[in-house]
Amino acid sequence: MPDILTVTLNPCVDYATSVPELEPGLKLRCSEPHIDPGGGGINVSRAIKLLGGRSAALVAIGGNNGARLLELLTQEGIATVGFQGPGETRQSLSVTSAADGGQYRFVLPGPSWTQEDLRRALDTIDQATGSETLVVLSGSQPPGVAKTFPAILSDHLEGRHARLVVDTSGPALASLVEDPHRALFVLRMDDEEAEGLAGRALPTREDTAEFARSLVTRGIARNVIIARGVDGSVLATEDSCWHAVPPTVKVVSAVGAGDSFVGAFTFALSRGDAPEECLRLAVATAASAVTTEATRLCDPLMVQELAPQCDLTKM
Repeated sequence: MPDILTVTLNPCVDYATSVPELEPGLKLRCSEPHIDPGGGGINVSRAIKLLGGRSAALVAIGGNNGARLLELLTQEGIATVGFQGPGETRQSLSVTSAADGGQYRFVLPGPSWTQEDLRRALDTIDQATGSETLVVLSGSQPPGVAKTFPAILSDHLEGRHARLVVDTSGPALASLVEDPHRALFVLRMDDEEAEGLAGRALPTREDTAEFARSLVTRGIARNVIIARGVDGSVLATEDSCWHAVPPTVKVVSAVGAGDSFVGAFTFALSRGDAPEECLRLAVATAASAVTTEATRLCDPLMVQELAPQCDLTKM
């Protein structure tokens, strides 16, 4: 069984290209596209691989795009656990305008799921999960999958003694924080999502830390991470709270920064690092990811340079 299993229910084949200028009504000539396997969990596995770790990527596969996705994952050396999903695996397109550097992201919806598709996914997760496996659920949910799926998965994994890491948003996140889930080991969200859940602004690090602690105290998750953009991230555990901020870097593309963060944090957890050191590596990896183009994620050499420079503070 893998130490880390990433779950991507709504994967995609990512195309990234550029045009001289983005204008309506014209036939725009694109540069040679860069093609990557995409989707939250897949990007987490890719980041782990770049950092020198190993994971298995569990993905729903459908049609010709699904076959292309598997080919791309094989080319990158990502161990894959594929299962038959409905319809055709989706595509996404990222276009950068050379004139102003603006990036435009077009993401197609995935095919609609049925209860049978969901049962097949849970069965496949069961087969690939052992005791103490870190299971990472990241990315969007396909149409037809209930907002309660992260909670369902958490309860499903509890008896297997696996540890669940979730990076989600919207109704799925709101549903997840309604009740405690003992298998939920790490829950990550951004500051806007946290403010929506808190029902108030969280302008300072202390405000963010207080809210993160409240979720841990309620038993929602054993560890809660809230990203504060350029102000780094806050981590609340059962016995401490930390804030980490990376040095300033030049932002090229924000695509994949969150997934790179989750990949680095999970990788550090799998090798037994202390929570605060997991946080340090994660913010350094996310900072590296924003300096790369399109979906190319983090640069491992840059991560090594940035990590010691991260400002880590116990709150």
